[in-house]
Amino acid sequence: MGSIYLIRHGQASFGAADYDVLSERGIRQAEVLGKHLVELGVRFDRCLSGNLLRQQHTAKATFSQFSAVGLAVPEIETDAAFNEFDADAVIRALLPDLLPEEPEALHVLRNAAQNRAEFQRLFARLIGRWISGEHDKPGLESWQGFVDKVQAGLERILEQASSKDSVAVFTSGGTITALLRLITGVPSDKAFELNWQIVNTSLNRLKFRGREVALASFNSHVHLQLLKAPELITYR
Repeated sequence: MGSIYLIRHGQASFGAADYDVLSERGIRQAEVLGKHLVELGVRFDRCLSGNLLRQQHTAKATFSQFSAVGLAVPEIETDAAFNEFDADAVIRALLPDLLPEEPEALHVLRNAAQNRAEFQRLFARLIGRWISGEHDKPGLESWQGFVDKVQAGLERILEQASSKDSVAVFTSGGTITALLRLITGVPSDKAFELNWQIVNTSLNRLKFRGREVALASFNSHVHLQLLKAPELITYR
């Protein structure tokens, strides 16, 4: 059987002007992951990433640990199917309808870094509306449209893979959630309950035989736990 490792990007710059940049902690998380994979003897026949900078930077920082010990690494290919959904667009489109119930929402969202718990509560409410399909807006990618795009990316991998290939996919939490939905059949709302638990640089392994795909492991972050440095275990 072949394996697809879905790797969530390292910690991004939450609350900064540009979220799509790894923090120093995010770079460290990726380097720790790379060293762990080297020690486990994991080798990859192919590597894909979405075209977001935080995803590609995670891939480069991870593979720097392979190169450091003289191991060959595959070229990092990009496929937009593995991008994160546009959270800012979801917020902009769905927030106006929520404001009558959440009058402080604009303040919280504009100061997210100082209101992390309240931001997460509001964001979860907005995501719940988005995935329900009952609040679709013109010009906003629907949850189902996002899932369909992710599914197409997975199918492209399977079409090109050999039976025992090991493929790394550096991606994001929403994309992993969509794949959980597709592979396990878990309802979308339950899939997003798992989404909130996905740790930065966690490993999520899929096993495949032909076009059949099964979930082998979810949200493994033992590479961070072994360091006994809780500050390295982050979720955004």
